[in-house]
Amino acid sequence: MRRALEALILLVASALPGAADIAFVTCQNGDMVTVLDLKTGASRTWDVPGKPAGVAVAPDGAVFTVSPDSAEVRRFAPDGSIEATATLEGGPVGIALDAARGQVFISDWYNARVWVLDARDLTLKAELQTGAAPAGLALSPGGHILASADRDANQVSLFDAQTMALIARHKVGERPFGLRFAPDGRLFVANVGSNDVTVLHPETGDATTVPVGERPYGVAFAAGRAFVSNQYADTVSVIDLVSLEHLATIEVGEYPEGIDSSADGRHVAVVNWFDNTLNLIDANTLTVVSEYATGDGPRAFGTFILGGDWE
Repeated sequence: MRRALEALILLVASALPGAADIAFVTCQNGDMVTVLDLKTGASRTWDVPGKPAGVAVAPDGAVFTVSPDSAEVRRFAPDGSIEATATLEGGPVGIALDAARGQVFISDWYNARVWVLDARDLTLKAELQTGAAPAGLALSPGGHILASADRDANQVSLFDAQTMALIARHKVGERPFGLRFAPDGRLFVANVGSNDVTVLHPETGDATTVPVGERPYGVAFAAGRAFVSNQYADTVSVIDLVSLEHLATIEVGEYPEGIDSSADGRHVAVVNWFDNTLNLIDANTLTVVSEYATGDGPRAFGTFILGGDWE
């Protein structure tokens, strides 16, 4: 793993003072991935046809992308070479990686299902039935539960990631899109239609609703807080994980979408669709500390940061 990551850093920049987190930002309008060093801002691009949106990064540096327009899923090596490609019959959008079991989950917007693919060669293993228009996917911290945001059903579907059995379906806010499990196992669901986040206990179905900004899109966690990107408000809402109190609103670029946290939990990165930028937020001071350029139309819908581990 270390050799692969070091090779990636050498490709991103010729010389760096130390290891850093790397962001793999799918840029839908630009048909590319921007590979961005979050310490220096050094970057390069990979060509990815089909308007890529969904993304997942593996611990070994493999990168998976989902291109809705061409219905293609790709697996890239850390150097940007393509290791596998699959074309799916439907509307692939979201993605979640189950690295422990060697499988990836892809949501099918048009056909109310989730594909289960082999992570190595992207061959089809199974299909799971969801509610209408599944979008975001997330795996619980222990890897036991797969969650699907079924947007047009106003619900989440929960599956056993090992057996593929349906565990439960729970109602949430209006038009859930992005979602992610907190470190303690609660599921945070961003509801773009009701401008709030549903905080769900998967085992019991108990839920709390937390208001956020207009059109919340994605959720990330750092420093004991949840960070929610608000597309129409050009902001990130910050929620305390213990009290669920709304702590702050951070101004970012125009139309923020994908959001993820650094490996050490000190920073949160959010990409801005209309500005073609990535903002790096200090998770403790709640201020934007860096802004970097990306390709055209950054989405980064999923987990897009690979942690530097040799600094």
